[in-house]
Parts: sequence; structure tokens; C-alpha cells
Amino acid sequence: MIKEEFAEREPWSVSELVSYLRATLEAEHQLRHIWVKGEISNFVRNERSGHMYFTLKDEHAKIKAAMFARRNRRLPFMPKNGDEVLVRGKVSVYERDGQMQLYVLEMQMSGVGNLYLAFQQLKEKLEAKGYFSAPKKDLPLFPKKVGVITSPHGAVIRDIITTMRRRFPAAHILLYPVSVQGESAASEIADAIDRMNQIGEVDVLIVGRGGGSIEELWAFNEEIVANSIYRSQIPVVSAVGHETDVTISDFTADLRAPTPTAAAEMVVPDQNELKEQLDFLKQRLLQAINSLIRQKQDQFTYLTERPIFKKPQHLYLQYVQRLDAMGTALKHRFFLQVQQKAKQFHQLRYQLQHVDPSNQLAQQRHTLDHLSALLLKQIQLRLQDARHTFNQLIYRLDALSPLKVMKRGYSVVYRFDQQKVITKAEQASIGELIRVRFTDGVLKCQVWSVEEWKDEK
Repeated sequence: MIKEEFAEREPWSVSELVSYLRATLEAEHQLRHIWVKGEISNFVRNERSGHMYFTLKDEHAKIKAAMFARRNRRLPFMPKNGDEVLVRGKVSVYERDGQMQLYVLEMQMSGVGNLYLAFQQLKEKLEAKGYFSAPKKDLPLFPKKVGVITSPHGAVIRDIITTMRRRFPAAHILLYPVSVQGESAASEIADAIDRMNQIGEVDVLIVGRGGGSIEELWAFNEEIVANSIYRSQIPVVSAVGHETDVTISDFTADLRAPTPTAAAEMVVPDQNELKEQLDFLKQRLLQAINSLIRQKQDQFTYLTERPIFKKPQHLYLQYVQRLDAMGTALKHRFFLQVQQKAKQFHQLRYQLQHVDPSNQLAQQRHTLDHLSALLLKQIQLRLQDARHTFNQLIYRLDALSPLKVMKRGYSVVYRFDQQKVITKAEQASIGELIRVRFTDGVLKCQVWSVEEWKDEK
């Protein structure tokens, strides 16, 4: 049965088997990002390519490892046999030898492995939150006051003061003393950044300390410090350790300086360089002014050599002639208008002499008297018509007056406590108080009974 089972399967080639193992290992999520601690042995570095090959082992097992040049180029140390290291990488298979191999992406000495893991985890967390990719604030060109957050006793503050006084003595320094290592260092640094922002007296902040081990620099890898730098409204320059030291503060700050001295050089300009630039600009300005003066002199010379400037009377003689012609034309037109107005005056004077205003006044007065008589007659006729219409309306109104009807024996019945008129017997109730109005007074009555009235035909 076993022979038949093997006979039915298609045999794999060695390449297929190794490729399958490689694909299986690389597909395993846990093996694509793994930290391994061990001792280096059989270390070899290829001089031509820069790749590193070694064995990572402990007391029970070992595994082949490789770290390519693009990954090991920034290692702060040169690995050697016997080093205890902590590496991050992925597991795969080197197909040529069919061996499982660890491809190393990062490496740290084992003594700082836990701290480095914490560093990497915080770095990835803050990077995901956008702390490192946020827009960086520009440093002021000529800061009036520079805030420095560091230890008041170390060489850092002395180097910063010396550098700034040499480069730009006009800038003042405001020191906020803090501890730069120890349990309270991170909270002191974070509080100092927040306090500097509340005071608002400085134009830029330098936050840093001198070099040291990763444990000594750890305060600048704390999240509380990164948070304060991220929310700072004042530009922050991180100046921690030496050029090879990298901290979370460096990634979060607006600018990273390799050393505190370099930070002082970054935040203030060099007065000597400024003087050289001013001298250079002064020379360029003088050259430009001299060139402009020469250009204007040439233009002046060219213009003064033109005929119009040698005989300027040619420029205005034509205008004088035109002015004389316009004056003559204006005078002639004025005389014509005077003659025309004089002729019109004589004509009006003649017409006025032949029209006697007293005759026109008498005729207008006769017309006015006639119209006044007609108006008075019309007013009297209208008054008579209006008086006749008024008398007719009074007669009709008097005929319709309910008082006149009541004089013939009629009366009006009201509810006792209201002005509402009772027009039908059925509207009154037995025992109800009512008022009966006559022309000469009112009777206050009580209903004893209600009888229906029937016309007798």
C-alpha cells in the first residue's frame, strides 16, 4: 500500500521544495517582523559589496544571518565575533544552500535591547499619529531672545552662550534649568517647554544635552517630551548628544542639530557673515547708483545736444502763433454776439413801446370782475342745491326714525342686563327681567307668561 501511495504522487524537485519552503516561511506573518537576541560568530564582511554575513547563536541553537550594506551602513558600531546583539529581521530560505536564514534589518547591542525596543515602539506610534510628518515651523532670521532648556551645570549651556556671543551678541539667552537625565528629567523638560510657550518671551527654543549612552539620553525618548515639542507654538531645535545619537525629540522637533553648539549656530546668524553680506550689498548698491548716474548723465547729454534745446524758441513759436489766431477769432466772435444782442434789444424796445400796459391791465381787471360774478352766482346755486338735498335727507331720516314709529304706540324690548333687542316672544323666558322702551321712558318688567300670537283672518 505504501509503495502504491508513493507511486501515485508526482515527485518534487529540490528547487521546488526549497522554493515552497521559502514561500511558506515568508508568508508566515510572525516571521516577517521578528526580534532575535544572540551571540555573533563566524562574522564576515564583504569588502566589495559591504554585506555582512554571520551566525547568530545561543547555548542551544544557531541560525545563519545576513545584513546587507544598505541596512548596515548606518550602524553606530562594527559587529564582531562574541558580541551579544539584538536584531530585527525576517526569516526566509537561502535557496542555493537550502538553508533557513535570518535577514537582519536593524541591529543593537544587547545591553540596550529593551530600551531600543521601547524606542522603536514609541517611534512607530508617534509616526502613525503624524508627529514626524507635521509641517515644521521656520526659525526666525534674527531672533531677539533664544530660550535654552538644558542643565545649568554642563558644558552645553557654556558652549551655546559662547557660540551665540561670538556669532550674534544682539540675541539674549533665557535659560530654563532642568535635569537632563534621571526619573524626573522627562517631566521637567516637558514642563519647561510648556512654560516657555506660556511666557511667550522667546523666539526659538533649544532643547538638549551633551552626549551619553542611550540610558543617559532616554529622557529625550519619552512620549511626554515629544507631546510638548509637538504642541509648542515656538519653533524647537533638538540638540541631543553627538551627531550619531538620534532621539524621539529629534524626529518631533522643527529642526535637529547634531550638537548643542551646532544648534546655537543654526538659531542665530553669524555677524561676520552678515557684515560681509552687507558690505557686498553696499558695493552692489554703489555700483548700481553709479551706473544709474552715468546712464542719466548720458541721457542728459544726449538731450542737451538736440536742436530743440539749443533753440528752444522753436518749441513755442508755433503755439504763440496759434494763440494769436485764437485770440483774433475770439474777439471777432465776441463783437458779432454784441451786435446780435443789440439788434434784439432794439426790436424788443420797439415792441414794448407799441404795447400799453395800462390797457392790458384794464382789460384783465374787467375779465376778473366778470369771472368773479360768475363764480359767486355758481356758489349760490350750489348752496341752494345742497340745502334742498339736505332738507330732503332730513325728512327721509325723520320718517325712518324709530322714535317717530314709537310715537304711534310701538316700543322696543331689551334684555334687562344687556342692550340686546328681543324681537320674538320665544326669545324671552318666564320670570326673566326685561326692559321696555317708549319715547318718554323705560319700563322694567318681568315676564309672567309667553303666549303665541296667531293672526285672525
